[in-house]
Amino acid sequence: MKYLVAVRSLCEFTAKQGDLDLRFTPSPSAQEGIAGHALVASRRPAHYQSEVSLSGDYRNLTVRGRADGYDPERRVVEEVKTYRGDLARMPMNHRALHWAQLKVYGWLLCQQLGLPEVELALVYFDIGTRDETVLTERHSADALRRSFDQQCEAFLAWAEQELAHRARRDAALAALSFPHPAFRPGQRPLAEAVYKAASGGRCLTAQAPTGIGKTVGTLFPLLKACPGQALDKVVFLTAKGSGRQLALDALDLITSAAPVPLGLRVLELVARDKACEHPDKACHGESCPLAQGFYDRLPAARAAALGVARLDRAALRESALAHRVCPYYLGQELARWADVVVGDYNYYFDTAALLHGLTLAEGWRVAVLVDEAHNLVERGRKMYSAELHQAGLRQVKRTAVPAVKRALDALGRCWNALNRAQGVAYQAYDAVPERLLAALQKSVAAIGEHFAEQPAAVDRGLQDFYFDALHFLRLAEQFGDHSLVDLTLDSHPARPGARPASVLCLRNVVPAPFLGPRFAAARSVALFSATLSPSHYYRDMLGLPADTVSIDVESPFNAEQLDVRIASHISTRWRDRDRSVAPIVELMAAQYAGAPGNYLAFFSSFDYLRQVAAALAVAHPDIPQWAQSPHMTDAAREAFLQRFTADGRGIGFAVLGGSFGEGVDLPGQRLVGAFVATLGLPQFNPVNEQMKRCVGALLGSGEQYTYLYPGLQKVVQAAGRVIRTPSDQGVVYLIDDRYARAEVRALLPGWWKPRRANAGG
Repeated sequence: MKYLVAVRSLCEFTAKQGDLDLRFTPSPSAQEGIAGHALVASRRPAHYQSEVSLSGDYRNLTVRGRADGYDPERRVVEEVKTYRGDLARMPMNHRALHWAQLKVYGWLLCQQLGLPEVELALVYFDIGTRDETVLTERHSADALRRSFDQQCEAFLAWAEQELAHRARRDAALAALSFPHPAFRPGQRPLAEAVYKAASGGRCLTAQAPTGIGKTVGTLFPLLKACPGQALDKVVFLTAKGSGRQLALDALDLITSAAPVPLGLRVLELVARDKACEHPDKACHGESCPLAQGFYDRLPAARAAALGVARLDRAALRESALAHRVCPYYLGQELARWADVVVGDYNYYFDTAALLHGLTLAEGWRVAVLVDEAHNLVERGRKMYSAELHQAGLRQVKRTAVPAVKRALDALGRCWNALNRAQGVAYQAYDAVPERLLAALQKSVAAIGEHFAEQPAAVDRGLQDFYFDALHFLRLAEQFGDHSLVDLTLDSHPARPGARPASVLCLRNVVPAPFLGPRFAAARSVALFSATLSPSHYYRDMLGLPADTVSIDVESPFNAEQLDVRIASHISTRWRDRDRSVAPIVELMAAQYAGAPGNYLAFFSSFDYLRQVAAALAVAHPDIPQWAQSPHMTDAAREAFLQRFTADGRGIGFAVLGGSFGEGVDLPGQRLVGAFVATLGLPQFNPVNEQMKRCVGALLGSGEQYTYLYPGLQKVVQAAGRVIRTPSDQGVVYLIDDRYARAEVRALLPGWWKPRRANAGG
């Protein structure tokens, strides 16, 4: 069996040495890099060959890659690297890595064309000046072969270890059995659908109720599919940290129940700010002790870490610190070698997603699981949106050096002119205003040049503005009918008489064009949630392939367990809100008097929540109550949930769509009912109306896609807190007359049998 490795990965494994050095140097964007490579190629003669595919073997190792360019008449192989700033400041270990890659390409080309020697040219292209710095060396084919053999020999022991690990892993997974004596109701159809999707190389959306064991029911079939489908990795993505823990626990369960040791390498990826040991230090060897000599200590750290079956956050930290390397960047390295990676959505779906990038670079066959996938629409929008705050621009201008300040002043003048011309509080534009965009590009160039000249004197505020501006510009390059750009004037200036400030937002509305290529890069993707209805909404918004399979797993619960009552005599519309308070209080008090216990009450806003809570406290001071507040800490959220004890009594007030509306598990008597005093529709405002128009023009159904479907999804998620196990009993009040409409009831779970509630509950 051959082990396949990319040229870049081979050289990064064998040739990287010295410090981890992430000192700020303005680097070109991906688009700038592509443009830079194209410009270099355009300067070459007509016979010049770009993107030359190369491959070669060394024993049971196959090395492949693409050389940037080859001039067959001069016999020159080129490796092009784009950069910005002072080339002399590039760390020497970066330069050594570039030469190592170029030498491998040189040998592969000599071997492929039968050349006795070749000239190697390392071309550094400055994005700012468009100048080339060309470093050349001439090597014989024999010398390049010896260098190639040396590189491969250094990697071969690792490759053989990986092949043996893969063989053992696949043999154990082929014999894997389900970790429970039997499947729960609904769990088998889910598992079968996930397995078939992986086998057929298709995507799947699965609406499956809470309580059937979705995590085990999706991980188990994918692990079983690994040997037959030659899957390199299983990626489990979550919207919240609690989801990562559920996945890790499920993997522990599957592993412990296996008839033979699986030897699975399980890795949890966490955010950089949560993994950093020295947040007060910069990421380079002169500042952080865990960056100093990082690549020299990495081989031992990597080998030791992969001997730990479950590399969760704590285990990864322990392993990293034992070898004095950074836990975060050790985790980034181990993503290459893990069998199962558990992390946030952004690791595969974001603009510069680690796992998606590695999947393309390494040619991996990956199967992806997306937990609580109803969140991916909104998360996808945020990943591909950008904001610029004029107040932030004014702040950084105060301390900017003269060259940067001149560019920022020009940007400020364009921005002020746009504010004056707009005249209204909010306005959407067909495209990013050209003059402001040009001024922003010049500001970014000026800041980049400043940082390149003064890499050690970084103004944190200016750097943050620079990154925000870069993100904005990169998304502006991809602006289309999937997004909108708008300007919102600040209605509350910092002081009376102050110039108005505004926020410029490039707002993604339909993330499908960005997420679609991520789905296409995977062997299969299974998205599952208790609320993925209607399926066409998620297919359209996320850009799922046309052959995506959708299933609706039958619920193990029945209507006798959950008494769903529609309070159609109450309207929670904005204009009726004040009149709704008294009847809501009456309904809640009547239900509590008839069946005391723990209840959750969901409202559309904190103002509405406080209004009803205050009225209940006055009319029924004997009913205990507690409430969610804005910006709650982790400790405050935990204290809120701890009030829901098996023998407790009272009503917890929460905002629909907030932290208590999903992912909360309160089985049995810990929660006996819920009141949902809203239809969950997003707020009616100019932004949402523009989004409705954008969706309508692109997909149709603007009203449903912008308001109705997202709103009802939150309602069903909130109501799902009540019934968590087959033995649970409870009641849910849907408080609004619109719940009686046929088109609304059609979006509620099929096993619910709603009935009309009387005025007293």
